[in-house]
Amino acid sequence: MAAGKESKKAGAARSSAEVELPGVDEARAAVSPALSAELERPRSLLYSMRESPPQLLHLEGGTASSRVALALWWAALLNCEGEEDLPCLACPSCLRMGARMHPDLFLFDGRASSIKIDEVRALRPVLGERPRFGRRRVVVLAEAQALGVEAANSLLKVLEDPCPDTCFVFTAPQRERLLPTLVSRGWVITLPWPQPGGPLADELRLWDQALARFAVEGRGWFDLTQLRNGLDAAGAQQVVLVGRKALADCIAGREGGALSAVFRPLPEALRLELDELFSESEDALQAQVNPLLALDAMACGVHGLVRRVSSEP
Repeated sequence: MAAGKESKKAGAARSSAEVELPGVDEARAAVSPALSAELERPRSLLYSMRESPPQLLHLEGGTASSRVALALWWAALLNCEGEEDLPCLACPSCLRMGARMHPDLFLFDGRASSIKIDEVRALRPVLGERPRFGRRRVVVLAEAQALGVEAANSLLKVLEDPCPDTCFVFTAPQRERLLPTLVSRGWVITLPWPQPGGPLADELRLWDQALARFAVEGRGWFDLTQLRNGLDAAGAQQVVLVGRKALADCIAGREGGALSAVFRPLPEALRLELDELFSESEDALQAQVNPLLALDAMACGVHGLVRRVSSEP
């Protein structure tokens, strides 16, 4: 009787696992930004390191979504159960990695908020264990520039001790945004940088036009930020990049959008102040300032700089 009960329990557990197994489409969607032709070289580099992966890998450049997607692709590659065309993105391990349901995948996402020391400390006991399901445990710190100082120092202590079968992946826009001691401990792979002259997505073009209008007329911006009341830190970072792109287009002599046209008459000294303003906005977002307040402060700063030119005799 007891054996029959145990058999039923085991069968129920297997059935539950099968029900919870994600679909192929879900797994592929999670890593799709990493499958683009422009990331072929980074994928090839990672593939060549799969047999002896570094304990710490840094992925910089590209976009936030492509960096995180490539980190998940790397986690799938290290644990894929297929025999060719790795990662297959079809085996149970790949499917769970893509859906972020794999027991050996730990993802700390700095796109939404800062990565806190308590999260890092909670990870430390697990690192002494062998992977539960796959060959490698993979710890991804997405947008690791969001690490608090205490959390970053705690991670340094973790990396001082060997963690068998554990691979860390840090993603960040530029390696300079991380502690130099963290960068020095790992391999850095640079993804192709986004083309500054490329067109803006529709949503970002709306922000470009709104900031251009506010810079000149001093109105319309706050109506848009109120409509986007749920904007998170990652979305606000994209809006700051709209300003940076407009400034880059202006300096490079590209046509750009409405905001680039506003920046074009500004003297070099004010363009330098714009660059500093955008840096301060990024720092404020990393310090967890309310995203909309940070954007409003940025818009007011842009308006002040543009008005300074128009008010000069």
